[in-house]
Amino acid sequence: MRHYEALNKQVYSNDNYSIVPIREEDRYEIMNWRNEQIYHLRQSEPLTTEKQDHYFSNIISDLFKAENPNQILFSFMKGEKCIGYGGLVHINWIDKNAEISFIMDTKLENSEFRINWEQYLKLIEKVAFKDLAFNKIFVYAFDLRPHLYDVLEQQDFFLDARLKDHCFFENTFIDVVIYSKLNGQ
Repeated sequence: MRHYEALNKQVYSNDNYSIVPIREEDRYEIMNWRNEQIYHLRQSEPLTTEKQDHYFSNIISDLFKAENPNQILFSFMKGEKCIGYGGLVHINWIDKNAEISFIMDTKLENSEFRINWEQYLKLIEKVAFKDLAFNKIFVYAFDLRPHLYDVLEQQDFFLDARLKDHCFFENTFIDVVIYSKLNGQ
């Protein structure tokens, strides 16, 4: 297992769920999930195996060695199986905040989204608030998936901002919603 220089701990667990430093062997599943769910991601075109290999070789590999990487990514595990991935992205080390990124196996979206999203949030908070002592974490989401919000609110996130007509999606402008949580909240 690779390890992040920026973190004191590498594996975070809760019940049968864990996040571990992003694993090379999960890269093609991640690519497929991203391509299947491109509609809600800031990704302009489908990924290819060549692009994914390049990203893992040239971008991801450097994150592990950095003292202050701009993102820290994890494979999200249920038992021994990778069922998603995400991390802290757009990290601002000066202001001690980061955006939460998360995507899960598309096949589990309908049946297990709520439990997986809840578990993932609990784990990523341990990284951000306990290990890194960040002040704030937030979710930046196209206003397309309202099922995200009730879980966030249940986990004590608050609606921080609504950016009206911020993104162009399927020939119309849509809002972006930002939910945040402060350390110690």
